[in-house]
Amino acid sequence: MSEEMLSTLTMIVPMILIFVVFYFFMIRPQRKKDKQVKEMLANLKAGDRICTIGGIYGTITGLKDDTVELAVGKQDVPVVFARWAIRSVEEVAIENDAEELN
Repeated sequence: MSEEMLSTLTMIVPMILIFVVFYFFMIRPQRKKDKQVKEMLANLKAGDRICTIGGIYGTITGLKDDTVELAVGKQDVPVVFARWAIRSVEEVAIENDAEELN
């Protein structure tokens, strides 16, 4: 090998290694998380207890294409949110949470 080719190779190999590290530690986990969020949003159904990205807890009463209607608070006030604004589906429904908060 010529000296030029060797120096070029020593410059390219670290760049390739950096890309591989970025892929496995940043890009791949983010794609996996995005896939889980997309799946969670697709599996929403009426009666699910959810938390929005704003920290509002509610129960889903209706679903449309891009919106979700929630019942919130003691009086089950109807509130409409964008589907993407839902952070998580709660596993356990909290029965008297409005009484505890107010």
